[in-house]
Amino acid sequence: MNEAKIDLLLGEMRRLSAALERIAGPAPAENDWEAADCFVWSPARRHLQPVTRPNRVDLDLIRGVDHVKQILLDNTLRFATGLPANNVLLWGARGMGKSSLVKAVQKSVAERTGSALKLVEVHREDIATLPALMEVVKDGPAPVLVFCDDLSFDHDDTSYKSLKAVLDGGVEGRPRNVLLYATSNRRHLLPRDMMENEQSTAINPSEAVEEKVSLSDRFGLWLGFYKCSQPEYLEMIDGYADYFGLETDRQTMHAEALEWATTRGSRSGRVAWQFIQDLAGRLGKAI
Repeated sequence: MNEAKIDLLLGEMRRLSAALERIAGPAPAENDWEAADCFVWSPARRHLQPVTRPNRVDLDLIRGVDHVKQILLDNTLRFATGLPANNVLLWGARGMGKSSLVKAVQKSVAERTGSALKLVEVHREDIATLPALMEVVKDGPAPVLVFCDDLSFDHDDTSYKSLKAVLDGGVEGRPRNVLLYATSNRRHLLPRDMMENEQSTAINPSEAVEEKVSLSDRFGLWLGFYKCSQPEYLEMIDGYADYFGLETDRQTMHAEALEWATTRGSRSGRVAWQFIQDLAGRLGKAI
């Protein structure tokens, strides 16, 4: 075989190899559990993307939800120390610190127990890949909180079945080193008209509705978050001001904070934090 034919053959082999790689997709990445204590799930490469600077606040800064905060903290402490614990659904009013609480509790528990407790966030659109994520984390060297923020399901969305399968555990069972924490603005995760549609088209309507509603029931703990009162809102403002050393007249600050909340039509932890950012900027204080 002459040299020209060899070069042609090698070229064809390289093109074939490239085509096969495109079909197969990217190779699975190596996951480094020591890279961080928080990760984001990237299903394309079955990769846990390290988050070296998580967006979170200290647990003591989360005010107005003391009862549910203690329940979540106790549940997570038990899990991190190898005791039985429940999957948790945090549901309720917007801006009351549901996702902030999950991230703050993970950090607090890891520091208190000295455990390597990890937090892995899975995006809403990747819920269908939960079984693949379980395969990755079940052999991990540490307990893992799998966290989905703002969880809900729309019409014709069947990915809830993947979540249900993981919560139930299937034949293999949910990995012992994994808990699922999710936040949602609604308690039942699925819209009412979606459940009614299932009821109208099913052979056994009651069983169809029960399957939808029972998705939330598969979380062992439901923690409700409600709109805060004015005293609770001002307590949040004071807590932030004390923590960041914002020196200003409290009466004036309270009046401005209430006006700020009025212009936004609500009182919440998120609104309190937005006011504090504005106040710190006006005072020339970095936070």
